[in-house]
Amino acid sequence: MSTHLLGIDLGTSAVKAVLSTVDGAVVATAFAEYPIEQPQPEFAEQKPDLWCRAASGAVREVLARAPHAQVAAIGLSGQMHGTVLLDAAHQPLAPAVIWPDRRSVAQVKEITTLVGAERLYAITGSPVATGFQAATVRWFQQHAPELWQQVKMILLPKDYLRYRLTGVFATDPSDAAGALLLDETRRDWSDELLAQLGIRRDQLPSVQPSASVSGHLHAEAARALGLPVGIPVATGAADTACSVLGAGVVESDQLLLTISTGGQLVQPCETVRIDPHGRIHTFCSALEPGEGRAGWYQMGAMLAAGMALRWLRQQLFEEPEQIAYDRMMALAAQEAPGAGGLLFLPYLVGERTPYMDPTARGVFFGLTLSHTRASLIRAVVEGVTLAAYNACGVLRELGAAPQQVVLAGGGARSRFWQQVVADVFGLPVQPLRTVEQSAVGACILAGAALGIHDAAEAARTWVHYGSPTMPDSARHAFYQDRLAAFQALYQRNAGYFGG
Repeated sequence: MSTHLLGIDLGTSAVKAVLSTVDGAVVATAFAEYPIEQPQPEFAEQKPDLWCRAASGAVREVLARAPHAQVAAIGLSGQMHGTVLLDAAHQPLAPAVIWPDRRSVAQVKEITTLVGAERLYAITGSPVATGFQAATVRWFQQHAPELWQQVKMILLPKDYLRYRLTGVFATDPSDAAGALLLDETRRDWSDELLAQLGIRRDQLPSVQPSASVSGHLHAEAARALGLPVGIPVATGAADTACSVLGAGVVESDQLLLTISTGGQLVQPCETVRIDPHGRIHTFCSALEPGEGRAGWYQMGAMLAAGMALRWLRQQLFEEPEQIAYDRMMALAAQEAPGAGGLLFLPYLVGERTPYMDPTARGVFFGLTLSHTRASLIRAVVEGVTLAAYNACGVLRELGAAPQQVVLAGGGARSRFWQQVVADVFGLPVQPLRTVEQSAVGACILAGAALGIHDAAEAARTWVHYGSPTMPDSARHAFYQDRLAAFQALYQRNAGYFGG
């Protein structure tokens, strides 16, 4: 039998399980899906029991693929911001409300006014948004007061799974930060915010370092997972924080750009850097601060990245998905930079960083009879990348100075898109080849909790990159001019989007 680490990532649509060696070699992966339920148009809910069943199924499947593995520790990763409310018997009082939920629009405004926007940012490092735990709890207080009176414990999604595995109530700074109830600097719950929002400290789990042992697998969970009783379970981290570890992005001169359905920019930082205008999120990382370690990260978010390309594919191409994407990238590569003067704003569902504007809309600007499907594709790829670079401007304004972009998500698989990112950012691009990076990050934290390795050092050595893509200085200068036009296109039309 060989010693392995098990990472469990409780995602928005599926649980992913990864089994790795203690040296970082992934030997097996598995996943199990579950639905998002929408009992009303603005609601997004999931049944916590389905998470646990999916986790059991994924773990059993991954163990079946590596029958001789001996699991030394389990690490946890999970979707951020969601809310599970437990009663005195530790049973869910309602389905879990997860991050896409939009029922709490009024509560977001109320909390921001009650606390004061600048004070809220100073404490939590972030604006509050719908689906965040603080706003969801406020909604239950106001719309389901009888249910609220029964609440004994408030948990984030991965921390409910931990309770079911170990019987322990605990969380970590990175996931707690996304609740918008945490004091970012102290890395503990904010007594000021709890008092203002009517939440007792004993209704929240204790905050422990990500790379610590939070509990041990109890008998019932061990039977469900097909594992021995007593395996240590690490505290773990939020999926974004685990993803950063899995991508090997632990230095303040690195930038992680993820181009998936949406887009994210994550910049590690060694001190708390807060945007007083609330354009980005500053959250605790999975690393404890000190001795030059990046204990926090800044995050900018784009709502439509790969989503914009998928929309274009659905309108223009009839081939199966991957064939269509390969063909689209080949066509776009034949078009010169600038797409013949065509600009695209990718704000199909509003935008977060830097505008925080839910009314923003997509725009094709400069269309002529000479434009082709290749022009449209290139314009979309460039528009998404310019939006990312525009968001990165906020990070730079606050002191970030990235020297390298690590590119993850679907965009990382396209050599053409890698080159566009390199040219727009003017930086070398390292495409990430590590699969299921959040679950891999959970494995790293499991090993660190046992003292097998240092989490930051393991992140550096476990990661797998493809061949780097270098920027072209002339194209970077060209895209700097395009950025000015891109920004002006939004600014001059912002007042008309809601009409």
